[in-house]
Amino acid sequence: MSTGTRSGAQDPEPHAADTHDLIRVHGARENNLKDVSIEIPKRRLTVFTGVSGSGKSSLVFDTVAAESQRLINETYSAFVQGFMPSVARPDVDVLDGLTTAIIVDQQRLGADPRSTVGTATDTNAMLRILFSRLGQPHIGSAKAFSFNVASISGAGAVTVERAGKTVKERRSFSITGGMCPRCEGRGSVSDIDLAQLFDDTKSLAEGAITVPGYTGDGWMTRIFSGSGFLDPDKAIRDYSERELQDFLYREPTKVKVSGINLTYEGLVPKVQKSILSKDREAMQPHIRAFVDRAVTFAACPACDGTRLTGAARSSKIGGISIADACRMQISDLAAWVRGLDEPSVAPLLAALRQTLDSFVEIGLGYLSLERPAGTLSGGEAQRVKMIRHLGSSLTDVTYVFDEPSTGLHPHDIQRMNGLLRQLRDKGNTVLVVEHKPEVIAIADHVVDLGPGAGSAGGTVCYEGSLEGLRSAGTVTGRHLDDRASVKKAVRTPTGKLAVRGASAHNLRDVDVDVPLGVLVVVTGVAGSGKSSLVHGSIPAGEGVVSVDQSAIRGSRRSNPATYTGLLEPIRKAFAKANGVKPALFSANSEGACPTCNGAGVVYTDLAMMAGVATTCEDCEGRRFDASVLEYRFGGRDISEVLAMPVTEAEAFFADGEARTPAAHRILSRLVDVGLGYVSLGQPLTTLSGGERQRLKLATHMGDKGGVYVLDEPTTGLHLADVEQLLGLLDRLVDSGKSVIVVEHHQAVMAHADWIIDLGPGAGHDGGRVVFEGTPADLVAARTTLTGQHLAEYVGA
Repeated sequence: MSTGTRSGAQDPEPHAADTHDLIRVHGARENNLKDVSIEIPKRRLTVFTGVSGSGKSSLVFDTVAAESQRLINETYSAFVQGFMPSVARPDVDVLDGLTTAIIVDQQRLGADPRSTVGTATDTNAMLRILFSRLGQPHIGSAKAFSFNVASISGAGAVTVERAGKTVKERRSFSITGGMCPRCEGRGSVSDIDLAQLFDDTKSLAEGAITVPGYTGDGWMTRIFSGSGFLDPDKAIRDYSERELQDFLYREPTKVKVSGINLTYEGLVPKVQKSILSKDREAMQPHIRAFVDRAVTFAACPACDGTRLTGAARSSKIGGISIADACRMQISDLAAWVRGLDEPSVAPLLAALRQTLDSFVEIGLGYLSLERPAGTLSGGEAQRVKMIRHLGSSLTDVTYVFDEPSTGLHPHDIQRMNGLLRQLRDKGNTVLVVEHKPEVIAIADHVVDLGPGAGSAGGTVCYEGSLEGLRSAGTVTGRHLDDRASVKKAVRTPTGKLAVRGASAHNLRDVDVDVPLGVLVVVTGVAGSGKSSLVHGSIPAGEGVVSVDQSAIRGSRRSNPATYTGLLEPIRKAFAKANGVKPALFSANSEGACPTCNGAGVVYTDLAMMAGVATTCEDCEGRRFDASVLEYRFGGRDISEVLAMPVTEAEAFFADGEARTPAAHRILSRLVDVGLGYVSLGQPLTTLSGGERQRLKLATHMGDKGGVYVLDEPTTGLHLADVEQLLGLLDRLVDSGKSVIVVEHHQAVMAHADWIIDLGPGAGHDGGRVVFEGTPADLVAARTTLTGQHLAEYVGA
């Protein structure tokens, strides 16, 4: 419909449907928000800023996006809702004008071994159809190229009713899948070292099984001893061939042990199901150590790690098999697909080209489709999720991004900004939680939360244009135009760490000397080989403390006190002062409130509706039994201590009656990393990404080691917090440590004593050292992308 009007005629009144151009939030109180009321313009790019912990995620993710998703879920039938995660209504008075929210967060993609970059983005699905149509020789449908579909066949008699008669017919079927039968589509095979499972010089009665949890008198061992298949007093080395087969590999069999019906199973399949099928990172340390000793992983010899059958690898298009295509760097694969010209599959080729070009546009051209999804960093995972939305036909959708610049070099951030604008220009509302000034600069609307973090935040300090933010006087406004100057005098190294012939992943026999006793920054575009060089050549171990970007694991029962080990000295101090045992002062042990089991809240499951959490009436949310709260230390009970902010607790345990040096040391480290405002008992699940990163850093600062390796410690940090981090890094170096930082933030680069720049590009275009020297030399030379951006940043 034309919206034009005749010359001289007045513009008609806008249609009532066109007046809903704001998302209104009134009285938001999620987490630390203090009755926040704002209006967010639709079809614009709005950036939410503020120090880490100020309430950005609480407002954007836990209020606006959560309510949108909850309302959409309620449109499904009760049956479907039963299979979906239930989301409680956010604590907010009014939410008006919401549209469908698509959340693109930094949660890692699933670590399932069959999940790859190709399967996560549906690119593999398009490639499978392409090879099933054009591949020579033709071997079958798209399933024949899928490493998640096994080849199966069967035959038998079926009974059918025909013309009033019952007729038996013989039927057979077969499905041709692409799954390698040896590794079952995983690409690697695991071999178990039997010598690590048992000691063959002992009998079962003497404790021959050495697997964690299999004690001599435990139930696991009693099943083996009482099964009747084995002699519990015979040394395993003396077993007959039949006994050894039963002991190690017998299929599940019903047995009766001590009058109880149980299932007997061989030791190897039992260990595989109970231990090896679990995520290694989630295991307890002693079980992880056992797995590392007992299991070896190697590329599958049958498929050479491609996960595919020989038939799937034999079908080719122009000499390229689907395995070759998935192993290519995506930028090369995009070029290969552009060279294909086949009218019969033209729409498919167009869609495939668009998806592969999106990878390159977004700065992920260095990946390959066979890359396991679980190995991607948080920033890479978020950008892979973006790929699925770039080609979407949906409009008038709210896209919510969580620091999309994470892990991106300044050069890549420019491309990311272009993609955010593209999504907005299609008529979508784009909400971005971000700290980087380069991303804040493209905002149509800025919402600044603060003024502080935790209980000192949770209010809107500024709302409006970018220019208005600069003059608003808020913490973000004051630091927005901060530019660190290049360090004039650099420290002198005390030694060097020689790296020779580094060739992990895309590194090309790199030789480099890493200076010790100074602050070294390893930089370069995303995918240039920084992490491969640092983590591959300087492995965590004796004398090396490595703080990577892996997520902190913890339930709502975990908090900074439990995660850092702080609760241990506190419990002991309480126990000693009151003459009772330490277990009483743990909400996860004997001291827990019996009504809520130490959770502080009582959860009521409402089936397909969102569950309700209500504060426990008996302990009033304090988590402990009333009798435990009568014990005091320094005039406080244990619940009052856990409610203290870190700074208050540091002063409390420093001297006087409550002096506890072990607790004070840990609290000092938490203050050092800028977590003074966090309370000791705050659940880990409520901490922001930046807070979790710093909590992990504080924990590792107590480790004994001369070399600290940090992987992007500025992730999730506000501009003001970066200064505090630089002070912490300086203190570490001045105390005699060597600090090696993988980083993109220009302020950290400018502050370094030595820079190692990798590149010049990503993937096979990177993997080389393109510069090593001082920041001043890098700015003066401007020979690399990093040098050009750093020179622009410092105004050189």
